[in-house]
Amino acid sequence: MSVRHSLIALLGERAMHAYQLKLEFERRTGGTWPLNIGQVSTTLQRLVRDGLVMEDPMAEEGRPERYVLTGAGRAELAAWWATPVERGTPAREELTIKLAMAVTTPGVDVTGVVRAQRTETMRALHDYTRLAGLSAVDDLAWSLVLDSLTFAAEAEIRWLDHVEARVRRASAGVRAVDAPTTTADDGAVTRPASSIRGGVR
Repeated sequence: MSVRHSLIALLGERAMHAYQLKLEFERRTGGTWPLNIGQVSTTLQRLVRDGLVMEDPMAEEGRPERYVLTGAGRAELAAWWATPVERGTPAREELTIKLAMAVTTPGVDVTGVVRAQRTETMRALHDYTRLAGLSAVDDLAWSLVLDSLTFAAEAEIRWLDHVEARVRRASAGVRAVDAPTTTADDGAVTRPASSIRGGVR
């Protein structure tokens, strides 16, 4: 989430002080990603340092300090609108990492982990559906955020179904490989290939 560019976008509309920026950001995103006022203030200081934002010369004395974009800030905003969000390096995603650890750690009930997560994700999806029914029809910004959350939850549920199926197939494969076999010639029991390789992960 680019707080930096979001603040630049808001200041591109009008001069605002830090608390106004916080409230406006949260209003437009439905409070999905609350901002700490300290985070807003720190980001503003960095934007001033970088020459993208400056204190409003028209601000009234005794009022909270307001900020406006500089020419460089408007150029930065235009570049942000024109530049797609990079997808080259995936962000660290806790659930993906958790399941990668689960399937490679002996003794973990991976199916149980998957099912617990599916229950939680379905709960979130139901909440999003309920919120969609309560949202104002003309609140396009919040509707788009809610759509994104809904589609992500639906995709996660499909992915969890896929993970559970993959784990089930892998478990069946391990059992088949690890089962002792008897040769047709002499009835001798042979060791499974996985024990020779040091076990199937």
